[in-house]
Amino acid sequence: MNEFDLIRRYFAPTDVLADQQAGVALGIGDDCAVLTPPAGMQLVISTDTLVAGRHFPLNTDAYSIGWKAAAVNLSDIAAMGAKPHSLLLALSLPAVDEVFLADFSRGLFDLCAQHGVHLIGGDTTKSPTLSISITALGWVACGQAVQRSGAAVGDLIVLTGTVGDAAYALQHAASPLQHRLDRPTPRVGFGQAVRGLASAMLDVSDGLAQDLGHLLHASAVGAWIDVDQLPMSSIVAAAPLMSRLHWALKGGDDYELCLTVAPARLPQVQQLARDTQTPLTVIGQIDAASGLRLQHDGQPLLMDLTGFMHFDQ
Repeated sequence: MNEFDLIRRYFAPTDVLADQQAGVALGIGDDCAVLTPPAGMQLVISTDTLVAGRHFPLNTDAYSIGWKAAAVNLSDIAAMGAKPHSLLLALSLPAVDEVFLADFSRGLFDLCAQHGVHLIGGDTTKSPTLSISITALGWVACGQAVQRSGAAVGDLIVLTGTVGDAAYALQHAASPLQHRLDRPTPRVGFGQAVRGLASAMLDVSDGLAQDLGHLLHASAVGAWIDVDQLPMSSIVAAAPLMSRLHWALKGGDDYELCLTVAPARLPQVQQLARDTQTPLTVIGQIDAASGLRLQHDGQPLLMDLTGFMHFDQ
């Protein structure tokens, strides 16, 4: 099977008319895709690369790889408060494996279908290692993208879902939490819903502490977190204190949203969380002191907060 047969069989759109109605004037099959932007909208773009053995275990099933490849990018779009629209896929393969491709494309398209996202182009090539690069595109009303730089002293720090599940699963084979590592849930609906209410927001991909640190730096503020309030699954919460904090604060692959909210706006945000069926927890507060600090049982807790760093591992 050559490159073009591969694309036509596994990645070509099945409903060209639906794509056109969604603003895809020209999709897969030409040198470029052509989109028609909605009036009054700005384009938001994010790219992530997943490499076998680095971003997912080598024994991960193909469906989950396809799902996760799309999910990590849609999580970035969600963190901007934007509506995801389409993806570009660059797929590098050691060989054409039709069973893998069928399951991979099904996982990718199943996740995309949940959010009305279209695959509009990309590339395939032969490579010694399986590598997937996806560029996600979305729309947000002009000037309304939620950035990392808007947190203010007094804002509450709020977190969706639970943290530490993926890191736990990575260290415990056949864990009941394996799905949290393999098939994360991008908080697309909630991200859009809190646009205009969240003062700052980002997605948690390389560890809560490290990623929150990026938000604090961008906003020129500090913060404290009450580690007793961190939302964890029962399995993670049952571990010894420093183990569960290691997974929850330093572990990657959570793909939850961390946002800051003025206290007066918290009830609205909590209602939107209920409306979108999104678990939500207040974990701390922004202040004027330097850096990120931890509290446990009302006392300061010292801990190395370095998260995942690609070129330090």
